[in-house]
Amino acid sequence: MSIKNYIRDIQDFPKEGILFKDITPLLLDSKATQESLKILSDSLQGQQIDKVVGTESRGFLFGILLAQELKAGFVPVRKPNKLPFDTLSASYALEYGTDTLEIHKDAIQKGDRVLIHDDVLATGGTAKAVCELVEQLGGEIVQLNFLMEISFLKGRAQFPDKKVFAAITY
Repeated sequence: MSIKNYIRDIQDFPKEGILFKDITPLLLDSKATQESLKILSDSLQGQQIDKVVGTESRGFLFGILLAQELKAGFVPVRKPNKLPFDTLSASYALEYGTDTLEIHKDAIQKGDRVLIHDDVLATGGTAKAVCELVEQLGGEIVQLNFLMEISFLKGRAQFPDKKVFAAITY
């Protein structure tokens, strides 16, 4: 089974000039979802993970499944004013604007081994902001995991000293 067959292209979303990779068809198929989870979890090759950090919002979908698979805690990283407790924030640039992300200050403990998961690696701005948040809290990033990578945007170059995995590369 090729999970790439379950990704739909949407032209000019969320704005003109962007080719959006829609994972909805993949989520509609339980076998494709299971295969994706297997590919993502197998990439860790027995690494000990204490926390899986999922980025709002599509990073939550496989992030929480990975946390369950790895018997780790799940940490949501969200847009501003969505988390109810004390937070740290980081701003970043993305391919179609700027944004800010927040994490609970007590979500990561010093020395926690962390897997960061999001649906797509494009320019790397979002993931870089998440790395900054995790490292500010004392977490050790084991790997950055993505369902997809848009390689021509060279986001991987943002992480020369980190292990980066993508189940699909475009």
